[in-house]
Amino acid sequence: MVERKNNSMLRERERTLQSRTQRLFSRVFESLEVKSVIRIFSSDVCPGSAVKPIMEPKLYRLCPEVRGMTSLDREAFTQTITVPALRVPTAVLNKVVKSLKKCSIQRPGVPRVVQDQEESSQFRLVLLDPHRVTAASSFSEAEAEALRSFSVSDELHRYELRLTYDNLKSEEVLEAVLPQGQDVTSGFSRVGHIAHMNLRDHQLTYKNLIGQVIMDKNPGVTCVVNKTNTIDSTYRNFKMEVLAGEENMVAKVKENGVVYEFDFSRVYWNPRLSTEHQRVVQLTKRGDTVFDVFAGVGPFAIPAARGGAKVRANDLNPESYRWLQHNCKLNKVEGQVRSFNLDGRAFIRGPLKQELPALLKGDANAGVHVVMNLPALAVDFLDAFRGLLHGEPPSDHDLPTVHCYGFSKDDVPSTDVVARASRSLGFALENRCNVHFVRNVAPNKDMLCVRFTLPKEVLYCSDEQTASSEEPAPKRQKCEETT
Repeated sequence: MVERKNNSMLRERERTLQSRTQRLFSRVFESLEVKSVIRIFSSDVCPGSAVKPIMEPKLYRLCPEVRGMTSLDREAFTQTITVPALRVPTAVLNKVVKSLKKCSIQRPGVPRVVQDQEESSQFRLVLLDPHRVTAASSFSEAEAEALRSFSVSDELHRYELRLTYDNLKSEEVLEAVLPQGQDVTSGFSRVGHIAHMNLRDHQLTYKNLIGQVIMDKNPGVTCVVNKTNTIDSTYRNFKMEVLAGEENMVAKVKENGVVYEFDFSRVYWNPRLSTEHQRVVQLTKRGDTVFDVFAGVGPFAIPAARGGAKVRANDLNPESYRWLQHNCKLNKVEGQVRSFNLDGRAFIRGPLKQELPALLKGDANAGVHVVMNLPALAVDFLDAFRGLLHGEPPSDHDLPTVHCYGFSKDDVPSTDVVARASRSLGFALENRCNVHFVRNVAPNKDMLCVRFTLPKEVLYCSDEQTASSEEPAPKRQKCEETT
């Protein structure tokens, strides 16, 4: 028995290490791909060219004048470059453009077809990507055949193309500005009109320029904020600084067909959890009852209510509670959701405890779900279920299903989370639960969901069987979470 358990743990450890290795290599390959592109851009010759190169080594040349810029000067990025072009009769222009779609130039705001200044109106120039086409031999067999069928010469011509700031991608602007060799990643998450970033130390000198570039290059973004990786307040809201745009933190987002509004600076919202919200909601059905212990602004509660479940949603943050009520009205489910502004443990030992006996005596087909989405601390709140229904006659009804989230930095995260949940619950959950990997939130830090049926031995245990009344750190403890 012990040998089988050890073998199972070894297999799980191998799967976990393999998964993390794959994610690590994926990041490395992405980095190598970017570096190889930069090396290609920087080369001074074009290997394999049969004729004198007519392209610039790089579509946008890095300008010394913009290196180190901290206040955005868009005019400083303007330059003229040479790109290859084909002279095409207007009669077959549309067919040629369609045939050369993969090798024609594709830049923001740059037309693929321009007027031919050297010929009559019977011809146009089709601009080509200088990274794909350096000579007639660069065309694929299909592209060359298409040119022959339309009687278009494959002779390449030079075209002087004026590139401006508007034609550049955000990565190109940042690569030109930031010190050479530094990370130019401009990744961000978007919440309505807000783009929120986690800038690194070496980027902070350029934070306002970066914010302006992100806003310029992403239509609909009117506010860019930088936030820390740490949620160190009672209510899980990030500290953030406006880098560019209007200081309007009230966002409107749509997730899985549900509309939410909230003050992003005062509540917790993570756009990366939409799939997880949907997954859990799909496990509920019409007539079920859902107790959402850490409900936030309602990403579990409201979709469940829309699906026909009765919902009891709670959050300690008064702002989350207020926006939760607002979003229930916004989505017309206020009649199916009762909201509470309590600590999680008080919610379990209060409203949940009061309603549970009747639910367990009711419709046998109606399930009860308890959602605990506070991954930094939720596991510690499981002790609130010990002896919760002590004194009540045990029910033959299916007992509540708990969906409890947790972080783990362990080599075998699923085993770690289950072990911690078992200690808090006072009952061994091994082989009696399901563990779902949610996402990797940081290197060697995973978020998981443990799903299990509350054991009778926990719910109905006596006071003597219940562990010490000493409570774990409450929700206002510092919650470190990387988004």
